[in-house]
Amino acid sequence: MRLLPALTAAALSLSLAACGADAEDDGRVQVVASFYPAQFLAERIGGGDVAVTTLTSPGAEAHDLELTAKQVVKVNEADVMVYLSDFQTAIDAALEDADREDDSTVDLAQDVAEVEAGDHEGHDHGEEDPHVWLDPANMVTAAGHVRDALITADPELREVFEANAAELVAELESLDADFTSGLAQCDRNDFVTSHAAFGHLAAAYDLDQLPISGVDPQSEPSTAALAEITDLVKREGITTVFTEQLASSALAETVARETGATTDVLDPIEGLSDETADEDYVSLMRQNLAALQKANGCS
Repeated sequence: MRLLPALTAAALSLSLAACGADAEDDGRVQVVASFYPAQFLAERIGGGDVAVTTLTSPGAEAHDLELTAKQVVKVNEADVMVYLSDFQTAIDAALEDADREDDSTVDLAQDVAEVEAGDHEGHDHGEEDPHVWLDPANMVTAAGHVRDALITADPELREVFEANAAELVAELESLDADFTSGLAQCDRNDFVTSHAAFGHLAAAYDLDQLPISGVDPQSEPSTAALAEITDLVKREGITTVFTEQLASSALAETVARETGATTDVLDPIEGLSDETADEDYVSLMRQNLAALQKANGCS
């Protein structure tokens, strides 16, 4: 008598598995995004005609990504892959081994000028800043590449993808214009960050980023470097030391405590967290603009 329930359960399990397989390949363009900025572009330009899988989980530190075997397969089989070169080692390795066409693989760094991570008083962090998405103009460039890759994947949806991309580009250009006007007249151009994530933003709007640690948020500055930036904050009258959502704020809080400065959040938007789950790239960038205006006395 126990055989029937067991068979019924097995049949239900197989049915659910089949439904899951159908849902994964539902006729939409299958896009794999390496982390949130890539996901944002794919979802906004693809709309409901794409299914986006993001390899970096919400709340996780993007730099530390490690791929499962299943994720490696997704990288190889996706209709479109959107990533950033030299940012997540695991992604670079998977793509090196993958058999992908160039026109189906979008690198957010393509056609973007290189920017150094930042320096202060001769203390050069000596690294190229990979955080290209923090300049909205770079996101406009990337949006064009994502649009073209989606059209290649499904030419019948060209008009849809072009219209979605045009709407997004207009929004990004408005954001860029607001940064330009909003940071044009400020008491100071220096801003102190917990790690060197804002080189592209600084270069775009004539600011000077003073990072406590380098491009990797896990890197620790030397005692001398920490003392140097603490002295600089005191000497230049910098009022705010910026922390961020997904990395430790300990060093920034130490500098703030030693100098009498306050702390505030400047989000590198590498991923969403529980606190920012209802936000998106544009709204978080506008929060960053407001934080910079407040910290730098902009009018």
